[in-house]
Amino acid sequence: MGVITNLTRMWLTRSVKPFLFTDEPAPQTSFKGCRNLGLYLHIPFCSSICGFCPYCKVLYQEELCSRYIDALIREIHRTGNSLGKKKTVTSLYIGGGTPALAADRMKDILDAVRQHFIITEGVGVELHPDNVTVPVLRTLKEAGVTKLSIGIQSFQKKYQTVLGRKTVDAAAMSEALAAVPFETVSMDFIFALPGQTLRDLAADVDAAFTHGANHIAIYPFIDFTFTPGKIRRMPEREKRRLLDGITAYCLKRGCIRTSVWTFAREKGAGYSSMTRETYLGFGCSAATLLRGQFKINTFSVEEYCRRMERGESATALTCRFSRRQRMVYYLFWAAYSTRVDAGEFERFFGIPLKKMYGMELKLAEWLGFIRKDKDSYIMTPKGAYYYHYYENFYTLSYIDKMWGVLRNEAFPKRLTL
Repeated sequence: MGVITNLTRMWLTRSVKPFLFTDEPAPQTSFKGCRNLGLYLHIPFCSSICGFCPYCKVLYQEELCSRYIDALIREIHRTGNSLGKKKTVTSLYIGGGTPALAADRMKDILDAVRQHFIITEGVGVELHPDNVTVPVLRTLKEAGVTKLSIGIQSFQKKYQTVLGRKTVDAAAMSEALAAVPFETVSMDFIFALPGQTLRDLAADVDAAFTHGANHIAIYPFIDFTFTPGKIRRMPEREKRRLLDGITAYCLKRGCIRTSVWTFAREKGAGYSSMTRETYLGFGCSAATLLRGQFKINTFSVEEYCRRMERGESATALTCRFSRRQRMVYYLFWAAYSTRVDAGEFERFFGIPLKKMYGMELKLAEWLGFIRKDKDSYIMTPKGAYYYHYYENFYTLSYIDKMWGVLRNEAFPKRLTL
């Protein structure tokens, strides 16, 4: 896997130089050129730990959670006070973990954010199905939350058992969502589980829309090396049939494809914390992506709280991109949305996309991965499958390695990817 990603990186960056991450002290944050800036907050607490989940999380403890939220608010103010004046941002997404376990502090968090930022496109929060209750939803809505992402994974008992999840009370969840409506209600599902069929996935999609969703995300199962749950991988040929089949099914139902993995039932419904060209991250494990740098906070909840209490940076690793490296990172996540806008690329980098990657674009068109539409390149169903396929290599070669190191070292000295 490393060979494929290394060769791709060298070809697209025109260099053998890897992505180098160091423990740069107090990295300087420049917002120059960050026109479409987003925000992300991480709340790592869970009532129980799912074996398949790779994200930074710990078991919920009331006292530790309260201390963590105080530290999170300190980090928000620390960054916000450096701005000089309020900054307009597109969106705020709050993930975890299970952020609803801190629902009673959500207003405090969002009040801190609003002191420094003007949010134009809403606030999203991830929820475990158990947290979709009228009291929790009301608390979130009153705090200013406008979008929900509910981690269903599957409504079906056989796959809940595979994933170590308990049965979802779909009727109770549906009643709560009807009583407290939100602009977007997205439900997440995992595909490519052992024995999973198109009929299984279609049933989950139908159930989501029946029980209050207007947006769905269907993510591929990826077996991270450090997760304890071991699930047999689906063969690639079956995986492609499943992906092509569920895509066709969603489009036939009148859904709008909003990214490689997401579909909206109505215009305007959307939930994606990834398809943003720049963003600021707050909380343990949260990443920040700006024009010339990527940085990620420590995964240690204890060390994060300690650093914030001492008024120090919680950044664990920082990467200073070369120009070509930044272009590759930009294009990878732009492709996730199934559309790369050549005009937006030129605005961001000051150089035409064709000048930098004309040969690659022609090859992708010839292979049937993309098609040209005016000033944009649109991913085809064939291209979406191969994006899925390559993303697995990318995840295991880059994300898996970085997160694996950060799970064991609060502040590593150096990491080469």
